[in-house]
Amino acid sequence: MGRSVKRSMWTHTAQRSRRARRPYPVRTVITRSQGNTSCFQRLPAEVFHMILDRLSVLEISVFSKASKAIGNSILGYVSSPAWRNKMITQSINHPTSPYAHGNIEHYNALGWLFKRCTLLLPTEDRLTLISSTFSQMPCFKLEECTAAGCLGFYGYGVFLKTMISGWGEVKWHRVFNFLCSFTNLLPKIKMAVTGTPGVSCSLELQLRLFCRQVLLDPWPGKGTLFWLTRILKPWPMVLQARLLFILYGPLLPDSTLAWQGMVEREMSHSDLGHMAGVIVLLYRNLDHLTDWTTDTMQTILEELIVLPEVWHMENVARLFVLCGNTVCYSFLANKLHNGQLLQVSRLIVHIILVCEKDGYSMNWVVKMVHQVCQGFNTSERFAFIQRLEDMFSEVTMELIEIVTAGNHHEGTGPFQTLRSLLQSRAHFHAKFLHMTLQN
Repeated sequence: MGRSVKRSMWTHTAQRSRRARRPYPVRTVITRSQGNTSCFQRLPAEVFHMILDRLSVLEISVFSKASKAIGNSILGYVSSPAWRNKMITQSINHPTSPYAHGNIEHYNALGWLFKRCTLLLPTEDRLTLISSTFSQMPCFKLEECTAAGCLGFYGYGVFLKTMISGWGEVKWHRVFNFLCSFTNLLPKIKMAVTGTPGVSCSLELQLRLFCRQVLLDPWPGKGTLFWLTRILKPWPMVLQARLLFILYGPLLPDSTLAWQGMVEREMSHSDLGHMAGVIVLLYRNLDHLTDWTTDTMQTILEELIVLPEVWHMENVARLFVLCGNTVCYSFLANKLHNGQLLQVSRLIVHIILVCEKDGYSMNWVVKMVHQVCQGFNTSERFAFIQRLEDMFSEVTMELIEIVTAGNHHEGTGPFQTLRSLLQSRAHFHAKFLHMTLQN
């Protein structure tokens, strides 16, 4: 009995020992990304696309970050003509469609989608992909879309801003070259700026919409400055002035540029506000621009205010009032340096008139005239003030002749201008004498 118990105990011990020496089965480690995406990779493409059809654009963009394989699959999905027609073309041409989001969020989401899907691709490949996706759509190309109210350029601008945000300036240069090639931009600009102003009104409007909505307006500040200088740089200063007018000049109700309007009648400060803003932007950044100087801007301004002919004098004055002291003083000082006292006096008189009409403080004009006087000796200063007074009289007489010859009555344009001129002259003299006596 004792021997059998010992034998049995020895047998169980040996079995446990052999079991202890058996190797444990090898267990593989599955990462979170592998575990979450492996099931999708095994799905047929049609089923995978059905799943994506139920996601929003932004949700698809987030899903594309799950893995490289998922990102590549989504990239193939969004490159298909069916998806492109549903999510891009229809949303632009048909703002009431179920997929239309005529707002910034939809195109912003599209930008994030392509940005994330192409994250691992070289820059040239990313731009090539954009080209292949959008090149077949006339809405994104100059003079090819005929749909009324098309949002193509607007949507493309929001998309592009999101897509290339965070890229360096070197890559931005590549983007600009890509856009020039994609839209044939430079030859079309050449056609517009070398032809007769207003003849190719459709081309002028298309260039304005494309450059403003795709490149300039979505990027405030330095972004606008970069794209603007790229657009202007290939052209001589005379054509740069014409291009600035095409991009920022006032529009008539029929969406044509007011070339003749600037010559024949007064334009409001709202009509000239965008043009003044971009001039100020260039002036403020002259220290950082290698191809533009103060003299360059002076030439561009002189060319601008005679397009297509010499502007109505109040429009010239209103533009400089909106540009502010730095631009205005620089322009006047340069003209005085070149001996153009008569032109400067006439411009100052109309600046005073515009300030009175538009409700701007007369102190600004008085300070600027004092600043101009600082560059003269005593005799030159007296001659300048005398010339300014003579110009007040000349402009007053011109308006009186217009009022009497045209039988204009109180309340009409010329009569109102004459009254505003007399009031502005009195206000200017009072402020000027007050500041002079204080000093």
